[in-house]
Amino acid sequence: MPLAVGTDAPAFTVKDTNGNTVSLSDFAGKTVVLYFYPKDDTPGCTKQACSFRDAQSNYQGKNVVVLGVSADDEVSHQAFTQKYNLNFPLLADKDKTLINAYDVDGGGYAKRVTYVIDPNGKITHVDANVNTTTHASDVLAALGL
Repeated sequence: MPLAVGTDAPAFTVKDTNGNTVSLSDFAGKTVVLYFYPKDDTPGCTKQACSFRDAQSNYQGKNVVVLGVSADDEVSHQAFTQKYNLNFPLLADKDKTLINAYDVDGGGYAKRVTYVIDPNGKITHVDANVNTTTHASDVLAALGL
């Protein structure tokens, strides 16, 4: 069961696509769209990532950061990012620390769940019924953008 709206978002520190250390606290004062997905370069996950890629201009300048999370490592994330020209960071959760903290463990992979975290670190929206094709616009609508 995903975490509830109103819950404090669990803190994290992991590596991103390029091996940089990323923490939730790095985005204090911003809205964070933290989306979990099962696996790089699979059909549904590719549609979902590309929906965020294509909608990125709608997020820019609105104090919103998009972060994708799976249990894949940085090398896999780099290949996925390059293949589809992704324009936002993917977080490598190899040991499933985030997957477990956000209660999205699907048995060896992340369930497809998206959290919107407000600038104060509270979860304000949870989407556990993701449409991979329209997901980015669905999140924009939930944000009122």
